[in-house]
Amino acid sequence: MSTSTSIADALTGIHARIAASARAAGRDPSTIELVAVSKFHPQASVIAALEAGQRIFGENRVQEAAAKFPGLRTRWPDLRLHIIGGLQTNKALEAVRIADMIESLDRPSLSDAIARAAEKAGRLPDLLVQVNTGDETQKSGVKLEEADAFITASMTRFGDRVRGLMCIPPHDQDPTPHFRLLADMAARHGLPVVSMGMSADFERAIACGATLVRVGSAIFGARPAHA
Repeated sequence: MSTSTSIADALTGIHARIAASARAAGRDPSTIELVAVSKFHPQASVIAALEAGQRIFGENRVQEAAAKFPGLRTRWPDLRLHIIGGLQTNKALEAVRIADMIESLDRPSLSDAIARAAEKAGRLPDLLVQVNTGDETQKSGVKLEEADAFITASMTRFGDRVRGLMCIPPHDQDPTPHFRLLADMAARHGLPVVSMGMSADFERAIACGATLVRVGSAIFGARPAHA
């Protein structure tokens, strides 16, 4: 089986699982979008996914995204690129230039860098506030105790460009309470986008209200050994 065929088949399967999970939760499947996480995978795999109809992609590293995506927009102008990894302030300008959404806004210094970058670039991507629902010291995301204030400040500063929230639950815990917490927090702030759930748990995230699910290995396979 070719890589293109396997990626297309995987996407078909994931979409079927998303639809089934949505219906089981009493939700309209069209309210849930799939972010294909293409980090560490070659541009050829992205092209195979695009040819199969996928349009939203997630990348962790700005430099990798910059090398992989801008040249594809001519053929696929409706392509949408999300930066989903922790973002360094010195990468903010490049992220603002190439991304349609930055899912990892998590601290005032990054807000400042994004605001400066947006003024320089003449554009501002959509933004999600990343919440560290497990308060893990090694993980990106605003601390739980600071989240509401930071979300409010971000909405005041960036207006309706702040579209919602994102989280990555602790890998050694049941993700469901974290998913419910994030969905409740988004609803409290009137934010429509809830990005949560990955290859191993996106169906549980959908049951809790996810509107974006981020799936990588279940589409593209294991990340390359050199990544």
